[in-house]
Amino acid sequence: MSFQAYLDNIESKTGLTPRQFVDLARDRGFGPGTKATPIVEWLAADYGLGRGHAMALVHVITKGPEISRKHVDSGSTHSDPSDTLWLDGAATNPNR
Repeated sequence: MSFQAYLDNIESKTGLTPRQFVDLARDRGFGPGTKATPIVEWLAADYGLGRGHAMALVHVITKGPEISRKHVDSGSTHSDPSDTLWLDGAATNPNR
């Protein structure tokens, strides 16, 4: 599953876009420099997200929407079309 697909699945499950999660995380004091564990615990407790989906959000919460170029058009299971993840909802993604 691509990184973007993880984020799209999170939106389908919770009704919240990745950008909304970034904002909620910021309100809780999470951001760059925050360790993964407290974010994963929050996402599991409040939204029922498993570790894989939570770790996708940990990335965008702590590092922003850019991912490594090695995942772009790699042909692998985790291949993404861009090195920038779309955080504003699957329905508005211009890469679809």
